Amino acid sequence: MNTERSQSHSLQNETRQHWPFMTLYQRFEQVVVLVLSLIIALVIAIALLQLATRLIPLMLGGALDPLDHEVFQAMFGMIMTLLIALEFKHSIVRVVWRAEGIVQVKTVILIALLALSRKFIILDIHSTDAATIAALASATLALGLVYWLVKERDDRRPKPQE
Repeated sequence: MNTERSQSHSLQNETRQHWPFMTLYQRFEQVVVLVLSLIIALVIAIALLQLATRLIPLMLGGALDPLDHEVFQAMFGMIMTLLIALEFKHSIVRVVWRAEGIVQVKTVILIALLALSRKFIILDIHSTDAATIAALASATLALGLVYWLVKERDDRRPKPQE
């Protein structure tokens, strides 16, 4: 908790120091990122609370069997949705920490791959036609290839000297 507080305090100090030197657009970007981050954090907290208050009593009461395939798919789909939202928030927070200027392409691709993975997990293969499954598989393959290409490009760039 103290680490988070000191990081938050450090971020505030750093932002105050850099604020006079930022362009109007950089200031705008910082404000937008902070507001988005707060909104996403609120959405994640509410979704987590709703997930816990709905599922835990049902599981403890025996109304939901987590070993049932359909129940497992639905529960895991909800959990994956929260993980996707967390990763999205993390990518935005990195902009606030000035680790990156804007949300990086690799991060967007990874979030899309997570979303496709979630789709495959919750997919009912008995009611989904083959063309849809093939399209999702093709999209996953294409995103994987693009991620690999972007990573290769980034790996070949010279690292900045510290």
